Amino acid sequence: MTAYLIKSVSVVGAAPTDLLIRDGVVAETGAGLTAPDATVIDGTGLVALPGLVDLHTHLREPGREDAETVESGSRAAALGGYTAVCAMANTSPVADTAGVVEQVWRLGREAGLVDVQPIGAVTVGLAGERLAELGAMADSAARVRIFSDDGHCVADPKLMRRALEYVKAFDGIIAQHAEEPRLTEGAQMHEGEVSTRLGLTGWPAVAEEAIIARDVLLAEHVGSRLHVCHVSTAGSVEVLRQAKARGVKVTAEVTPHHLLLTDERAETYDPVFKVNPPLRTATDIAALRAALVEGVVDIVATDHAPHAVEDKECEWAYARPGMLGLETALSIALDVLGPDWDLIAERMSRTPARIAGLEGHGLDPAPGVPANLTLVDPAARRTIEPAELASRSRNTPYARMTLPGRIVATFLRGEPTVLDGKAVR
Repeated sequence: MTAYLIKSVSVVGAAPTDLLIRDGVVAETGAGLTAPDATVIDGTGLVALPGLVDLHTHLREPGREDAETVESGSRAAALGGYTAVCAMANTSPVADTAGVVEQVWRLGREAGLVDVQPIGAVTVGLAGERLAELGAMADSAARVRIFSDDGHCVADPKLMRRALEYVKAFDGIIAQHAEEPRLTEGAQMHEGEVSTRLGLTGWPAVAEEAIIARDVLLAEHVGSRLHVCHVSTAGSVEVLRQAKARGVKVTAEVTPHHLLLTDERAETYDPVFKVNPPLRTATDIAALRAALVEGVVDIVATDHAPHAVEDKECEWAYARPGMLGLETALSIALDVLGPDWDLIAERMSRTPARIAGLEGHGLDPAPGVPANLTLVDPAARRTIEPAELASRSRNTPYARMTLPGRIVATFLRGEPTVLDGKAVR
């Protein structure tokens, strides 16, 4: 295993120091380090962060390898500064059995670019009718701890209660896609002034807020852990704030696109801006940003959702919802939050690693810590060119936008997956 000496790098925004990586861990830190056998990396002007962790990634394999594979998604993640991602269950076949989650887990290990932790489905086939093999997935080699029907809401309150009760036995988490389906039938975008003007059926904010309110009550009653996926409205923030004040075991995520893009993007009828939950208003964005800083919303998660060309480059009504996110998330966080490196490390690495129970991840670079880290050039700016992305898909909403920050290097247990901004393999 090659040793690496990173010279004069700022660790999470602190004064410059040297980092020596050897045998998969940070062996030593301090000024003026030398290591004749080490490959030297000039860290001047760079910031070292704990490797980013994404709790919400769609890798599409098995079943939709035309849109993404575990390997291509892992490469995109590494280029985005990630060392671990949690892969959602809406594959084909659905990851609702021990066999499928173990397949995804093994594909991640074979790719070796990030740690891929499968998320298991809550219900069989994501159909919302009966519980999937939660215990078998938890006991499998993949050691699943988060379960979600993301893309579908667990709408039946009795079934949701049973799921929360079941996973409590092994400290598992139910991650809910909060959408009351009877309020969003035929919905095409956020319900508001823009949808009225465009004549598109609206997706009301209350459809999200009602499910979150119900589920925090269920989680409080059961005493189990609930995670709310892709929170998108100001009303949802208030429900979460009240629940946390009561001590409910609830965490929540916000996506980069819900921190930056408004529903006015739909005025172009460009399906790249179609997403679920939909882009909301500037008022919602302001509330989400404030909640992220405050900690009412715990983390940034990408909801990286690659789609094949035929599923996106079509009429708005027929386009699949979803956007790419892994390779641009840190840049959006920098654009929204500014260079508050401790906050970025907390919301994009430490807390998501803690929620998911990912050992060895979310730890600031320090002696004895596994060398899962990323180096960022905060002064760089880059223009997003879809053709240059590592994902197999091209549905990025940031095409030709110039964003701050550049991932210079990513290390997974001391081995580089990205060097000089390029994937090592």
